[in-house]
Amino acid sequence: MQPDQDVFSGMMVIELASVLAGPSVGQFFAELGASVIKVENLKTQGDVTRRWRLATESSAQDVSAYFASANWGKQSIALDLSQPEGREVAYKLLDKADMVITSFKPGDAEKLQLDYKTLTTRNPKLLYGAITGYGSQEPRAGYDAVLQAEAGFMYLNGKPGGPPVKMPVALIDLLAAHQLKEGLLTALLKRERSGKGSYVEVSLLRAAIASLANQATNYLVAGVTPQRMGSEHPNIVPYGTVFQTADQKDLVLAIGDDRQFAHLCAVLGIPNKVQDPAFATNKARVQHRQEVNAFLKAEIKKQNREELLASLIARQVPAGAIHTIPEALAIPAAQAQLVQDAGSGLKGLRQVAFSSENQQESQLMPPPAFGQHTHQVLEAMAGFTAAQVQKLKDQGIAQ
Repeated sequence: MQPDQDVFSGMMVIELASVLAGPSVGQFFAELGASVIKVENLKTQGDVTRRWRLATESSAQDVSAYFASANWGKQSIALDLSQPEGREVAYKLLDKADMVITSFKPGDAEKLQLDYKTLTTRNPKLLYGAITGYGSQEPRAGYDAVLQAEAGFMYLNGKPGGPPVKMPVALIDLLAAHQLKEGLLTALLKRERSGKGSYVEVSLLRAAIASLANQATNYLVAGVTPQRMGSEHPNIVPYGTVFQTADQKDLVLAIGDDRQFAHLCAVLGIPNKVQDPAFATNKARVQHRQEVNAFLKAEIKKQNREELLASLIARQVPAGAIHTIPEALAIPAAQAQLVQDAGSGLKGLRQVAFSSENQQESQLMPPPAFGQHTHQVLEAMAGFTAAQVQKLKDQGIAQ
């Protein structure tokens, strides 16, 4: 049986999206064998994240660390889509495409004549995936930090009595990307049955609200408005709680049931704690949160982290070290998620984090330079001659 690394081999995906959510979806399909063509805005010199550099990054390099987080395995072409000639070039690709991924502000796709109705009139089998901020009927653009605030994430994140805190990754963008992947895969299945394309839209707002999980139902079902609790969990104790060990290192506990709590107490040498009615059940521990955390803090402070973690893991007590990003990326089990280009040495992360029978990791091209593949793509996939492509470049339609 052949490996299924190229499950989407032969599929053409056109990416008219920028920043993180849409490009993450594009890289997902690239990793699974699709030909993903990133069409970048000639007027703005491409995806804005090319210029979102750290202070230590060279301004001469247009593949920034941020851009590299979601653009492996793609080909880049640069077009001026505001010009009719530029759109005609794009149409030659879109007419053959299986899927298009967009992140236009509401109304912009129609202005550019790159909306679902226009494109599916030309290509009825096209799957059209759209990322919006608040839905296609709301003209407001969406930004991750704003959505983290409006959807309640910032209000919940932070220490009790402290200010709201934004998550340090674009969490809402990533949640929306996963929703769009699921929607497009569903649409792909529907097309296999009907032969027709479809429109799939995901708003950052709905993706965020859908991900509030138990925090939302704590309010909807129990009538309790969730508050900032640091890393504590409102329904479980001790879960998410951070403790410091004797060697000044941090660890976290995630005790999900009473059996695990009993094992924790046994490892710490305080087995009698589970006989106390105030600590015997999770319900009791939630009611006596401060007392539980106080005696655990005192006992854990007597232990060195690595020895304690080894004992806890041996007893199947959920616990882990709090790692820096370099430490997390060095975990042996994390290595399958890393990708590196042999030529340039550039490193990055894979979007595909699942494995299946006979699956083999694809070899990904590094994130492309701006317009790196314009000649190659337009000649091979859109039917232009080299002279015609050069003419488009001379006219400022392509780069």
